[in-house]
Amino acid sequence: MIEEVLKSATEQMERAIEGIRHEFMGIRTGKATPGLIENIQVEAYGSRMQLNQLSTISAPEPRLLLVQPWDKTLVGVINKAIQSSDLGLTPSTDGNVIRVPIPQLNEERRRELVRLVHKIAETGRVSVRHTRKESNDRLKKAEKESQLSEDDTRRGLDEVQKLTDKYIEKMDELLKVKEEEIMEI
Repeated sequence: MIEEVLKSATEQMERAIEGIRHEFMGIRTGKATPGLIENIQVEAYGSRMQLNQLSTISAPEPRLLLVQPWDKTLVGVINKAIQSSDLGLTPSTDGNVIRVPIPQLNEERRRELVRLVHKIAETGRVSVRHTRKESNDRLKKAEKESQLSEDDTRRGLDEVQKLTDKYIEKMDELLKVKEEEIMEI
């Protein structure tokens, strides 16, 4: 029973870490990476789709992204979606290709991005703590139903807490690395 709860908690916490990593990829640090814009939502074909589902995104230069839509009729819509994103980018259309220059970040913008990164990390921590609560509730319920002894329940709760601490520490490390990357000039 305890192993089952720990396995489930580990999977959920790992998903929270992956979610944070994915979110952090979308925060620009002054370097051009396709992950920066690949998840921008574009209104196409009567629904909202991610940019990476509609085009090829590449970084031919350190400060330039190149977006090549597979359907050339979507160039204007994609251009508008990139402009209206909260990334502060100004794309330019060159016929069938959209060029997205990545401007140098100023100090104020860097601090805004650091605040955003902290907010995202806190969301991840909340997710991990929520998983801890669910796991603890499952263990306590099993004890009430006489499936676990009081000692086993205590041991399980301690293991869940160790797991929680481990994943929150991982998130803090990711946050520290991303913060240093943003503040790097």
